Amino acid sequence: MKIAVIDDWQNNARSFADWSRVEASHQLDFYADHLTGAALIERLAPYDILCVMRERTLFSENVIAQLPALKAVITSGMRNAGLDLAAFSARNIPVSGTESPGHATAELAMIFIGMLARQTVANANSMSGTGWQVATGRDLRGATLGILGLGRLGSQLAEMAKVFGMNVQAWSQNLTAETCAERGVAYADKEQFFATSDFISLHLKLSPRVTGIVGAAELSLMKSDAYLVNTSRGPLIDVPALCDALRASQIAGAAIDVFDVEPLPADDVMRKTPNLLMTPHVGYATRETMSIFYGQTCESLEAYLAGSPIRLLSA
Repeated sequence: MKIAVIDDWQNNARSFADWSRVEASHQLDFYADHLTGAALIERLAPYDILCVMRERTLFSENVIAQLPALKAVITSGMRNAGLDLAAFSARNIPVSGTESPGHATAELAMIFIGMLARQTVANANSMSGTGWQVATGRDLRGATLGILGLGRLGSQLAEMAKVFGMNVQAWSQNLTAETCAERGVAYADKEQFFATSDFISLHLKLSPRVTGIVGAAELSLMKSDAYLVNTSRGPLIDVPALCDALRASQIAGAAIDVFDVEPLPADDVMRKTPNLLMTPHVGYATRETMSIFYGQTCESLEAYLAGSPIRLLSA
């Protein structure tokens, strides 16, 4: 079998799993770069099995149709919005997943909140040159954190924020006051949520209903000294509206780990936007998570090769 491990951006795969048993009998190739379009099809066309990192390369029905040799796919995580599972199913191509700890992304959101509050980047950059203090931060204790989406990760963030003495409130389109009470946070309606939060962190599953859920109207409700954090999905935010708000100092700043197009193009306007802290989608990219992702990818690969696929995903 010809097997490709793709989008291994930091060459993590070999370090976090033992592929020796697979390599003893099969061709196994690792790719750290990211391709799209015709170049992607040309590279992947010969392969029987693809091991993919969740939501890095998109596999639409059109892409899948151009991979005639493909027999199986293994993705990190048990949910991958980049895979057209119905199209794979129509081709009788099984898709296996892995477990995902999840907490690393909530941790990054909390780290972002702390960095924004204490103006860490501005002061650190000053120290890298010849400067000293250039910005005055604020306390987290007593500040209000608004969590947009109180699911698994949002609830984890709420617990972390409480340790810092923050007041936590939440809102989303289907969230109820009863659910908030069960999780020990206050419920706010949409206008109150945006108008009274000192920090807002997004934790929603992407769908057409929530695409652009934070746009110009929502940003206009926020305090001028408030901050926005997104470690969830890029399209949740209307990016042009966010850039406009930051350039006009309509809000104090933002921290973003996820983008509409990844990797972020070199000439993207976000790279030139002031008061915007960006990281390259590292929310889940920790040693501990990668050990599970690649370790179980290898496990799933061996199971498929033995004729007994595990952790199958369905459309």
